[in-house]
Amino acid sequence: MLMEEGRAKVNLTLRVVGRRVDGYHDLESVVAFADCADRITLTPGAKLDLETTGPLAQACGETADNLVFRAAQLLSERVPDLKLGDFVLDKKLPVAAGIGGGSADAAAALRLLAQANGLALDDPRLIEVARLTGADVPVCLASRACVMTGVGEALMPLSLPIMPCVMVNPRIPVATRDVFAALGLRNGELLVGATDVIRTPGWPEQGASVEDWVEALSAASNDLEEPAMRIQPVIGEVLAALNATNGAWLARMSGSGATCFAIYENTADAQRAAQKLQLDHPGWWVHAGVLS
Repeated sequence: MLMEEGRAKVNLTLRVVGRRVDGYHDLESVVAFADCADRITLTPGAKLDLETTGPLAQACGETADNLVFRAAQLLSERVPDLKLGDFVLDKKLPVAAGIGGGSADAAAALRLLAQANGLALDDPRLIEVARLTGADVPVCLASRACVMTGVGEALMPLSLPIMPCVMVNPRIPVATRDVFAALGLRNGELLVGATDVIRTPGWPEQGASVEDWVEALSAASNDLEEPAMRIQPVIGEVLAALNATNGAWLARMSGSGATCFAIYENTADAQRAAQKLQLDHPGWWVHAGVLS
């Protein structure tokens, strides 16, 4: 049996550059990965099967619609005699939450299939399947901090310090397509001109402190935060609750929501903040940990 983790993806920034003629949105995002994850195992075999377990298994929906299943099927269409097998997904991350849980699971499944079949992680067929499975799957395949551009296919590695954080999800799913629809861009519409691209600030160099990074991140934003809050006003409540905790340096929504995060100076502040949030909002999903 083989095992991988699907780590939660956090968009520290998210700029919508525009909408392509084909309807896809061009983005620029600084992406980090958290220390909370789903766990997925593979027992290699001839047939493909998927079982979901864990505290959030009920939220996974139909097996045939699961991105793990889809990624495995797409890879089997491209790799002759691909060894498949029985996947077991231990689901701990909230779904439709802006932290790429399903994408991280699909990426973990692709890493497991690569391991079982002796494929390199940079095999063009694996990269193609990641792109076809979902916009966040390529970045989750590597699960390393980077600047992600285009529709998620262009990745530039970044050196991030370990950032103490608290992540909060109000347990209300938000559909990505609804948030982009609320953004209201027409096909072919650009939000960013050539001069804006030229003025894009560089990110801190390797070895920069958490404080340096928070200062740089504060100058950017998440363009999906406002349309997401119009759909689910509770996101505003989550951000306000995070901002009210002691030691929160920066609070922001991740992806298309509703998960929000705050960055802290140290892990003790983050732990205390998480304890307070759990006491005040027992129905929320709260995680204290680190981003890197």
